[in-house]
Amino acid sequence: MITGLDHVAYVVRDLDAAIDGYARLLGVTPDWIGRGGGVRQAWFQFPNMALDLIAPEGEGAFADGVRAHLDATGEGLWALAFASNDLAGDVKLLNRRGIPASDPAPVQTTAADGAVRDWQASRLDPAATGGLRLLLMAETSPPWPLAPASGPAPVTQLDHVVVMTPNVDRALAIYGAKLGLDLRLDRENPKWNARQLFFKVGGTVIEMGARIGAAPTDEPDRSGGLAWRVAEPHAAQARIAAAGFDVSEVRTGRKPGTHVFTVRNAPAGVPTILLSAEPALETT
Repeated sequence: MITGLDHVAYVVRDLDAAIDGYARLLGVTPDWIGRGGGVRQAWFQFPNMALDLIAPEGEGAFADGVRAHLDATGEGLWALAFASNDLAGDVKLLNRRGIPASDPAPVQTTAADGAVRDWQASRLDPAATGGLRLLLMAETSPPWPLAPASGPAPVTQLDHVVVMTPNVDRALAIYGAKLGLDLRLDRENPKWNARQLFFKVGGTVIEMGARIGAAPTDEPDRSGGLAWRVAEPHAAQARIAAAGFDVSEVRTGRKPGTHVFTVRNAPAGVPTILLSAEPALETT
């Protein structure tokens, strides 16, 4: 079964610039930088997921796909990868449920010092997942080391991923019925003209957003950004502003006693907020 969000992957043109940007934004340094399949990758590992930055640098199908994506849509989301404690079994189940999934295959990257990290992964057919690239990854045991803090008030973990959908029923079918994620809340917020679906997955949440009353279409889902958790929002806002980012003032969150602020120019153009809220949905 799917047990959590393994990582969120973004493609960028200049990996070193993206590493620098995210290190300054997140207040942590990468726990891994490696090469494989014609690409170079940097990983920022958090307790409940990892951020994976990818840039092409060589030859191969993976590198060609990343280049084509950058040429077509620019920097941005490449994939959402979910962790599975039974990858082969989940691949069979998803194929029976109408989401074609590739056979598990090895993925490997090699660091400059020769150290190797490898995974087992399955690719899901985007035509059956609302247009987003989704992966299944075998759980790693033991877990990878966490990205080390590099300054005060670092990001502590991911709160939620936002995905915008033009078709709520399709999202319910894919993420709820077929992937088996736990739908904790389905609500409408007329103030924002938004309907929101919250799927709990391990230690984070996938939030699907849609316009209230909009006629459903077959257009693909798209990335809506990331919401990161911080323990000290005012200190984090001051640190990130001093690092050169355009940040909003810290404002009161929707939940009593919480605070939130926006980063308007996050690397790779990712819509980004930081918040002090506990998880939006209870786990029990």
